[in-house]
Amino acid sequence: MPASISDPVVRTDFEEKISAMSRYVDDLTFKDMLYAKTVRSQRTRAKIKNITVPYLDDGYFTVDYKDIPASNIVKEILDDQPFFANGEVNFVGEPIMLIVGKDPHKVAELAKKVVVDYEDIAPVLSYEDSLSKHTIPIYGLNNCFAEYEISRGNVEKAFAQAERVVEKTYETGYQEHIYMEPQGMIAVYEHRTITVYGSMQCPYYIKHALEKAFGWNSERIRIVQTTTGGAFGGKEEFPSIIAGHAAFAAFKTGKPVKLIYEREEDIISTTKRHPSVITIKTALDSNQKITAVDIDIKLNAGAYAGLSSVVLQRAMFCSTGVYNFENFIIKGKAYATNTVPSGAFRGFGGPQAIFAIETHMNTLAFMLHQDVIDFKSRYMVKTGDKTTTGGTFRGSLKLPEIVNRVKEMADYKNLCSGKNSVNSVNSIKKGVGFSIFLHGCGFTGNGEQQVIKASTVLKKNYDGTVSICISNVEMGQGLGTVMRKIVASSLGIDISKVIYTAVDTDKVPDSGPTVASRSTMIVGGLLVKACEKLKQRWDEEGMVEVQADYQQPSWLEWDNELLKGDAYPSYSWGADIALVSVDTLTYELSIEKIWTVMDIGIPIDTNTLRGQIEGGILQGVGYSSCEVMSMKEGRILQKNLTDYIIPSSKDSVDISLDYIINPYENGPFGAKGAGEIPFLGVGPAVAGAVLDAIKKPVYKLPLTAEYLMEVIENED
Repeated sequence: MPASISDPVVRTDFEEKISAMSRYVDDLTFKDMLYAKTVRSQRTRAKIKNITVPYLDDGYFTVDYKDIPASNIVKEILDDQPFFANGEVNFVGEPIMLIVGKDPHKVAELAKKVVVDYEDIAPVLSYEDSLSKHTIPIYGLNNCFAEYEISRGNVEKAFAQAERVVEKTYETGYQEHIYMEPQGMIAVYEHRTITVYGSMQCPYYIKHALEKAFGWNSERIRIVQTTTGGAFGGKEEFPSIIAGHAAFAAFKTGKPVKLIYEREEDIISTTKRHPSVITIKTALDSNQKITAVDIDIKLNAGAYAGLSSVVLQRAMFCSTGVYNFENFIIKGKAYATNTVPSGAFRGFGGPQAIFAIETHMNTLAFMLHQDVIDFKSRYMVKTGDKTTTGGTFRGSLKLPEIVNRVKEMADYKNLCSGKNSVNSVNSIKKGVGFSIFLHGCGFTGNGEQQVIKASTVLKKNYDGTVSICISNVEMGQGLGTVMRKIVASSLGIDISKVIYTAVDTDKVPDSGPTVASRSTMIVGGLLVKACEKLKQRWDEEGMVEVQADYQQPSWLEWDNELLKGDAYPSYSWGADIALVSVDTLTYELSIEKIWTVMDIGIPIDTNTLRGQIEGGILQGVGYSSCEVMSMKEGRILQKNLTDYIIPSSKDSVDISLDYIINPYENGPFGAKGAGEIPFLGVGPAVAGAVLDAIKKPVYKLPLTAEYLMEVIENED
């Protein structure tokens, strides 16, 4: 083992990955296996009048809602989404039935021949439609899945006394996960038990969803993770649906059933990042000081609620960014529309909210003719200040150190003066942008204690090896290496002696999902506690098993009804400086370099962490510049990798990275969450750099050439 926990080690899964030994779900076969294809809605909103199925030879079957033993509802938060449409459809791509059979090509052809007779209903396709009194609500009486409000101080008085009020609206669009491996599951029914194998990040979510759908006890449902080729949130809640489909088919036919999505099918039917419209209004006094902020957040949730309430909450909680505003009010709504459901995605509402508040602060600094870093620094929170939800920022907040370090790395002063001299004689204008941001680590409020109730187990085996028993998954992010390293370092043994395998719910306890920047901080912390127990029993003969369960910090207080208190046990922090160039003739944007500084506590492994951060930044580059997903009458127009453009190797950005070492007392070896925060600062830093280049604010992402042309050519 290395001398320091931060020193890199060779990834424990590298040989398997580079030698092509990894077994993804589509690589698996079972005796007498059948194949399934999904028949999907071609309407945004309609009643199903009749379904005509072509002739099916022996060994071919249909599977629909009538074949579900107990409940045709996917277990989530509001429990409003069906596994299969029953009588009506609410978005293009909604599953209606499966065709199942021996030959996958024949199955696909049969699925194309299914004819569905619809009676169309006027769809709700936008925020405006949701609010209209002339459309039939999709959900409730007001087409709103979730609605919240939080505030501090006397906002009304501050605005009444304001010398100046600045109001701007910020928009972000859909984003597709584009994980390397599309969604896929295999289900096997034998011995009165359903076993599902597949690509996933939350095995116990699937297990609980199938327990409800089948009406069975937990012993009859087994979930086994296969090698998972990326997720980014896209394999959090959605796999419960495809797992259910495969499981119902296996139960009906009595044979193993494989259901693998093609890329286009994956894009049109799986969850996306929530589009957002965020309006921020600020009150300024006679000294140009911000005295109050009014924030209104609208999220497009799509046809079903999914995780939208949680995404909305997190967006609201970080909508004031790293700033301590004396007076504010934040209102948020997640609207139902007849479009593909939005769901979990890296950052969980943070990218939308941070883009809005940071871009607003960039705009204010520009309007007030102030240096953007100096302007933002006046309002930054410090230790002991209240969070947006009225909790307390604890521990050592090192925002000034983060800011100074990123400025030093970028040589900020010379960078700014250098581009100014170039811009005066060039049609290609360079710009420098700055963002600073935070991200709460772990589940919101009491979620870890009351909902997740994480449990971990360590086993010392007869041969002296130690097995990690957790439900958190390796999905390309390096968690397998990190968890082995935490255990090996805690026990003082070589990492080769630590075993961590793909999750099997029959063999591991529920340590919670691999989401919310919690795996290393929360579950890794539990493994450290388990190691302490195991060390005390190390000399016992035979197999030794120890368990560690999550206990909420005694100081954490949260009111889930009022959304008051400590929303998160800790926060990670970061700052980005971006250098861009904008061609004012072709309106093309080039992101040349990003400097980033992160406070994620103590890095567990700098190589693994670098992969996370650089990957998150590149994903943010796509979100900021080129990933356009548009709808026409509820249909996704960019439904393949020819039309939906993601950054390629040609678009790779030069990234300089550094850390502020700031141990978190409750994290393993002082670590905090690092999976989501790298994404958050890219959009506003790039938008700020564009503003600096063209001397005009921008208000939406992505910053396409078409949008930049509109901004540059607009005389206002």
